[in-house]
Amino acid sequence: MAKYHIYGIGNALVDKEFEVEDSFFADLNIEKGIMTLIEEDQLAERLAVLNDRFGLRKRACGGSAANTIIGASYFGAKTFYSCNVANDEAGDFYMHDMKAAGVDTNLGNDRDEGVTGKCLVMVTPDAERTMNTYLGITTNLEQKHINEAALADSEYAYIEGYLVTSDLSRAAAIEVRKLAEKNGVKTALTFSDPAMVQFFKEGLKEMIGGGVDLLFCNEEEAMLFADANNLEDAINFMKTQAKTFAITLGNKGAIAFDGKTTHVIEANKTTAVDSNGAGDLFAGAFMYAITHGHDFAAAGRLASAASSQVVSQFGPRLEAEQHEPLKAVL
Repeated sequence: MAKYHIYGIGNALVDKEFEVEDSFFADLNIEKGIMTLIEEDQLAERLAVLNDRFGLRKRACGGSAANTIIGASYFGAKTFYSCNVANDEAGDFYMHDMKAAGVDTNLGNDRDEGVTGKCLVMVTPDAERTMNTYLGITTNLEQKHINEAALADSEYAYIEGYLVTSDLSRAAAIEVRKLAEKNGVKTALTFSDPAMVQFFKEGLKEMIGGGVDLLFCNEEEAMLFADANNLEDAINFMKTQAKTFAITLGNKGAIAFDGKTTHVIEANKTTAVDSNGAGDLFAGAFMYAITHGHDFAAAGRLASAASSQVVSQFGPRLEAEQHEPLKAVL
């Protein structure tokens, strides 16, 4: 039996979350609803305005795959996360926050000098999240940060699509896939964001290689990647890229293909407050379930219940104690 259920690799970002008004985006010429990479000077400028006008709502260790891994850990999965933070205060915070969540990492006191990555998460009254990300030292995530022993002793390797934006981190992601394949570890990948598919499709194809065992995406990402005008065509194309997959459909629920059967996952009714982290927790709950003896239908029920709860409150993750009651749907 493998030591870890899931080995993840992804960006390490300290999330700073704010509740904002739509007018803020117009004032600072920020595109709403997507993740945009920014430079350090832009981060400082926007952070100053956000703190002055709205005040910091929450700070947490983040990054898409980190949220997924922490969610899976809170459900009861044994997890490992490879990432890169600097030897600064934010890096210390990140390392200790991951440890508190029960996640093993490659992080220690020998971290490189630099600036730990940060993500400004701005949530509007319609619950939509907009992210401005300064990658900092996480853009230098590379093969030396991979723990091959932990990877080889895992059931799944989970790869974050955001890694496609950096040549170094994309190469590290590809290496994780290759090492997983060499060691008989199943591969999973998330597209992470429509912008990744729109602007970095060729890089994502490199990361997928000959195909992964499990792919996560939303409806928009699926159609963009497949160059399809409808979901049915996108589903058929996804079958050429992954043995199994899950496609989230927002308030319409999700579908999960287990290699033979396509399962329709009903949405859980909720009042959305903050959509940040919904897809991340969907993947974390789903992977917890399939690594603990449950089929895709049950995994989809847990993932749907978890993601609907996380959007009903502020922040990208649930509290640790909120996970266990959700297992009732299994």
